[in-house]
Amino acid sequence: MAKLIHTMVRVSALDPAIQFYSTAFNFKEKHRLDFPTFTLVYLGNDQSEAELELTFNKDQTTPYEHGTAYGHVAFSVEDLEACHQRLKNAGFNPADIKQLDINGVTQARFFFITDPDGYKIEVLERGGHFK
Repeated sequence: MAKLIHTMVRVSALDPAIQFYSTAFNFKEKHRLDFPTFTLVYLGNDQSEAELELTFNKDQTTPYEHGTAYGHVAFSVEDLEACHQRLKNAGFNPADIKQLDINGVTQARFFFITDPDGYKIEVLERGGHFK
């Protein structure tokens, strides 16, 4: 069976990206590979074995284009309201909490936030499909 081990995003600066993911999602640096032209930093926490790989290309001088195919990365949390308030207090400006229902049954509660490089991140309340 295949196992998801990481998702990669390209970042324009490592320190702001690491600070964002550390503050927002309690991610810590787990591993770093520094090559002459690029650096890979793997972030994670004890909630999942999967990691977020930040790729910093040292010669990149212009912002990356996200394209139209990219959607978002998603994190699940136990207490959606508390996480939303904590991110708001940290100055990250999360979008309003939304809810999706089918036939009166809640399927998902979530909000979106944007990282320093403009990547969209969905934060979902744990439950149902979203564990």
